[in-house]
Amino acid sequence: MNALDVTYVPELPAHDLEIEEINAEAFGPGRFVRAAYHIREGGPHCRDLSFVALVDGAVIASVLMTPIAAGEGRALLLGPLAVRPAYKNLGIGRKLVAIALEAARKDGWPLVILIGDAPYYMPLGFNKVVPRGQLQMPRPVDPTRVLACELVEGALEAFVGEVVHADQARTSSARATHIAAE
Repeated sequence: MNALDVTYVPELPAHDLEIEEINAEAFGPGRFVRAAYHIREGGPHCRDLSFVALVDGAVIASVLMTPIAAGEGRALLLGPLAVRPAYKNLGIGRKLVAIALEAARKDGWPLVILIGDAPYYMPLGFNKVVPRGQLQMPRPVDPTRVLACELVEGALEAFVGEVVHADQARTSSARATHIAAE
């Protein structure tokens, strides 16, 4: 296989089953107890900012982007990023991250956060470790693994507090506004 055999396209509903299989293969059942998974349970991800890699029409890798909030800040949560074992170490995951970050930039997002390995993600633009205590995750997370890619300089400073799916923040905000109006 060479790089010309891989096609990168936006994720479609037709890819869901294969993406779930890849994530199960890569992360196992333990993925359901992780902080990032808990955040993603709060609402849908952005299909137009999530991508798959295809070989002969079959999904061999994927990356998802989910809208999140912390306080007044808004960002995207990158992940999961997963590549089928037969296609690892070929640069496919790195290419998917680059495509997703560029799409987020074009769509006007100021910040992308992830929970992952610094040696892998820092060369891809996640060059900031989120300061300890700046974010509160819904489950325990090693703070050295919470990384940020600022698409707008200084965006990380505004991203402070409890991290939730953006839909959950809107619900809480609307509820607070309603209570204040009573």
